[in-house]
Amino acid sequence: MRKVTTLVLGTIALAGIAAVAYGQGMAPQDGKSMADASVKDPKGPMPDPKNIPFIPPEKLASMFEGKGEQQIKLFGDPSKPGMYGVLIKWDPGKGSRPHMHDQDRFIYVVSGTWWVSSSPHYDPKTTYPMPQGSFVTDIKNTVHWDGARVGGPPAILELVGMGPVKTIQVDENGKPLPPRQPAAAR
Repeated sequence: MRKVTTLVLGTIALAGIAAVAYGQGMAPQDGKSMADASVKDPKGPMPDPKNIPFIPPEKLASMFEGKGEQQIKLFGDPSKPGMYGVLIKWDPGKGSRPHMHDQDRFIYVVSGTWWVSSSPHYDPKTTYPMPQGSFVTDIKNTVHWDGARVGGPPAILELVGMGPVKTIQVDENGKPLPPRQPAAAR
Protein backbone atom coordinates (compact mmCIF):
# COMPACT_ATOMS: atom_id res chain seq x y z
CA MET A 1 0.00 0.00 0.00
CA ARG A 2 2.86 2.33 0.86
CA LYS A 3 4.44 1.83 -2.60
CA VAL A 4 1.12 2.62 -4.29
CA THR A 5 0.69 5.78 -2.21
CA THR A 6 4.25 6.87 -2.99
CA LEU A 7 3.72 6.16 -6.69
CA VAL A 8 0.43 8.11 -6.80
CA LEU A 9 1.84 11.08 -4.86
CA GLY A 10 4.98 11.07 -7.00
CA THR A 11 2.88 11.06 -10.18
CA ILE A 12 0.77 13.95 -8.90
CA ALA A 13 3.87 15.93 -7.95
CA LEU A 14 5.48 15.28 -11.34
CA ALA A 15 2.30 16.35 -13.15
CA GLY A 16 2.19 19.54 -11.06
CA ILE A 17 5.82 20.37 -11.81
CA ALA A 18 5.24 19.73 -15.51
CA ALA A 19 2.14 21.97 -15.51
CA VAL A 20 4.04 24.81 -13.84
CA ALA A 21 6.95 24.46 -16.27
CA TYR A 22 4.56 24.40 -19.25
CA GLY A 23 2.66 27.41 -17.93
CA GLN A 24 5.87 29.38 -17.49
CA GLY A 25 6.89 28.62 -21.08
CA MET A 26 3.48 29.81 -22.35
CA ALA A 27 3.36 32.95 -20.22
CA PRO A 28 3.56 36.16 -22.24
CA GLN A 29 7.09 37.52 -22.29
CA ASP A 30 6.02 40.96 -23.51
CA GLY A 31 3.21 41.48 -20.98
CA LYS A 32 0.47 41.20 -23.65
CA SER A 33 -2.41 38.74 -23.46
CA MET A 34 -5.67 37.98 -25.28
CA ALA A 35 -7.35 40.11 -22.59
CA ASP A 36 -5.80 43.13 -24.37
CA ALA A 37 -7.88 42.56 -27.56
CA SER A 38 -11.62 43.03 -27.91
CA VAL A 39 -13.97 41.76 -30.63
CA LYS A 40 -14.55 45.48 -31.31
CA ASP A 41 -10.88 45.92 -32.35
CA PRO A 42 -10.08 45.44 -36.06
CA LYS A 43 -9.20 41.90 -37.06
CA GLY A 44 -5.58 41.02 -37.68
CA PRO A 45 -4.07 39.66 -40.89
CA MET A 46 -5.34 36.37 -42.31
CA PRO A 47 -3.28 33.41 -41.01
CA ASP A 48 -0.80 31.82 -43.39
CA PRO A 49 -2.69 28.79 -44.79
CA LYS A 50 0.59 26.80 -44.75
CA ASN A 51 0.59 27.17 -40.95
CA ILE A 52 -3.14 27.24 -40.21
CA PRO A 53 -5.17 25.70 -43.05
CA PHE A 54 -8.85 26.64 -42.79
CA ILE A 55 -12.13 26.66 -44.69
CA PRO A 56 -14.35 29.70 -44.09
CA PRO A 57 -17.95 28.95 -43.05
CA GLU A 58 -19.52 30.22 -46.29
CA LYS A 59 -17.36 27.83 -48.32
CA LEU A 60 -18.17 24.90 -46.00
CA ALA A 61 -21.90 25.59 -46.31
CA SER A 62 -21.64 25.58 -50.11
CA MET A 63 -19.87 22.18 -50.05
CA PHE A 64 -23.01 20.35 -48.84
CA GLU A 65 -24.76 18.88 -51.88
CA GLY A 66 -27.88 16.80 -52.47
CA LYS A 67 -30.66 15.83 -50.11
CA GLY A 68 -30.75 13.50 -47.12
CA GLU A 69 -27.38 12.79 -45.50
CA GLN A 70 -24.74 15.10 -46.91
CA GLN A 71 -21.06 14.84 -45.99
CA ILE A 72 -18.00 17.03 -46.22
CA LYS A 73 -14.62 15.39 -45.57
CA LEU A 74 -12.66 17.72 -43.28
CA PHE A 75 -9.58 15.50 -43.00
CA GLY A 76 -8.60 11.90 -43.61
CA ASP A 77 -10.83 9.33 -45.27
CA PRO A 78 -13.25 6.92 -43.51
CA SER A 79 -12.39 4.23 -46.09
CA LYS A 80 -8.63 4.40 -45.44
CA PRO A 81 -6.44 3.69 -42.39
CA GLY A 82 -6.05 6.60 -39.99
CA MET A 83 -8.05 9.32 -38.31
CA TYR A 84 -10.78 11.09 -40.24
CA GLY A 85 -13.25 13.88 -39.61
CA VAL A 86 -16.43 14.69 -41.52
CA LEU A 87 -19.29 17.13 -41.25
CA ILE A 88 -22.66 15.46 -41.74
CA LYS A 89 -25.86 17.32 -42.50
CA TRP A 90 -29.25 15.63 -42.12
CA ASP A 91 -32.10 17.52 -43.76
CA PRO A 92 -35.43 17.45 -41.85
CA GLY A 93 -37.35 14.25 -42.54
CA LYS A 94 -34.22 12.33 -43.58
CA GLY A 95 -32.36 9.65 -41.68
CA SER A 96 -30.63 6.30 -41.70
CA ARG A 97 -31.98 2.81 -41.02
CA PRO A 98 -30.77 0.53 -38.20
CA HIS A 99 -27.08 -0.23 -38.66
CA MET A 100 -23.76 -0.52 -36.84
CA HIS A 101 -20.12 0.27 -37.48
CA ASP A 102 -17.03 -1.84 -36.86
CA GLN A 103 -15.19 1.10 -35.24
CA ASP A 104 -16.11 3.59 -32.51
CA ARG A 105 -17.10 7.02 -33.83
CA PHE A 106 -17.32 10.30 -31.91
CA ILE A 107 -19.96 12.89 -32.76
CA TYR A 108 -20.51 16.51 -31.71
CA VAL A 109 -23.83 18.16 -32.61
CA VAL A 110 -22.78 21.47 -34.18
CA SER A 111 -26.29 22.78 -34.84
CA GLY A 112 -29.91 21.68 -34.92
CA THR A 113 -31.19 18.60 -33.12
CA TRP A 114 -29.99 15.12 -34.03
CA TRP A 115 -32.57 12.40 -33.37
CA VAL A 116 -31.16 8.95 -32.49
CA SER A 117 -32.27 5.45 -31.53
CA SER A 118 -30.45 2.32 -30.36
CA SER A 119 -33.30 -0.04 -31.26
CA PRO A 120 -33.11 -2.46 -34.18
CA HIS A 121 -36.81 -1.67 -34.79
CA TYR A 122 -37.25 1.28 -37.14
CA ASP A 123 -39.87 3.78 -35.94
CA PRO A 124 -38.90 7.46 -36.30
CA LYS A 125 -41.32 8.44 -33.51
CA THR A 126 -39.09 6.57 -31.03
CA THR A 127 -35.98 8.67 -31.68
CA TYR A 128 -34.44 10.68 -28.84
CA PRO A 129 -33.20 14.28 -29.27
CA MET A 130 -29.53 15.20 -29.05
CA PRO A 131 -29.59 19.03 -29.16
CA GLN A 132 -26.86 21.37 -30.33
CA GLY A 133 -23.79 21.01 -28.12
CA SER A 134 -24.35 17.29 -27.35
CA PHE A 135 -21.47 14.81 -27.59
CA VAL A 136 -22.28 11.23 -28.58
CA THR A 137 -20.21 8.07 -29.02
CA ASP A 138 -21.25 5.41 -31.53
CA ILE A 139 -19.90 2.28 -29.85
CA LYS A 140 -18.63 -0.22 -32.40
CA ASN A 141 -20.83 -3.21 -33.19
CA THR A 142 -23.90 -1.69 -31.49
CA VAL A 143 -27.13 -0.95 -33.35
CA HIS A 144 -28.24 2.63 -33.87
CA TRP A 145 -29.85 4.90 -36.43
CA ASP A 146 -30.43 8.61 -36.68
CA GLY A 147 -31.56 11.65 -38.62
CA ALA A 148 -33.48 14.93 -38.33
CA ARG A 149 -37.21 15.18 -37.65
CA VAL A 150 -39.63 17.15 -39.82
CA GLY A 151 -40.40 20.63 -38.49
CA GLY A 152 -36.92 21.33 -37.17
CA PRO A 153 -33.76 22.67 -38.74
CA PRO A 154 -31.16 20.44 -40.39
CA ALA A 155 -28.87 18.62 -37.95
CA ILE A 156 -25.19 19.30 -38.55
CA LEU A 157 -22.71 16.95 -36.89
CA GLU A 158 -18.95 16.72 -36.66
CA LEU A 159 -17.94 13.06 -36.68
CA VAL A 160 -14.41 11.81 -35.94
CA GLY A 161 -13.20 8.22 -36.08
CA MET A 162 -10.49 5.85 -37.22
CA GLY A 163 -10.63 4.28 -40.65
CA PRO A 164 -11.23 2.13 -42.36
CA VAL A 165 -14.76 1.91 -40.98
CA LYS A 166 -17.51 -0.37 -42.26
CA THR A 167 -21.23 0.31 -41.95
CA ILE A 168 -23.32 -2.85 -41.53
CA GLN A 169 -27.11 -2.68 -42.05
CA VAL A 170 -29.10 -4.85 -39.61
CA ASP A 171 -32.51 -6.54 -39.57
CA GLU A 172 -35.30 -6.12 -36.97
CA ASN A 173 -33.42 -8.53 -34.67
CA GLY A 174 -30.18 -6.56 -34.89
CA LYS A 175 -28.51 -9.23 -37.04
CA PRO A 176 -26.31 -8.12 -39.94
CA LEU A 177 -27.94 -8.06 -43.36
CA PRO A 178 -25.99 -9.31 -46.39
CA PRO A 179 -23.99 -6.50 -48.02
CA ARG A 180 -25.80 -4.68 -50.83
CA GLN A 181 -24.55 -5.51 -54.29
CA PRO A 182 -23.60 -2.61 -56.57
CA ALA A 183 -26.25 -1.85 -59.20
CA ALA A 184 -24.01 -3.19 -62.02
CA ALA A 185 -23.63 -6.56 -60.23
CA ARG A 186 -27.37 -7.20 -59.87
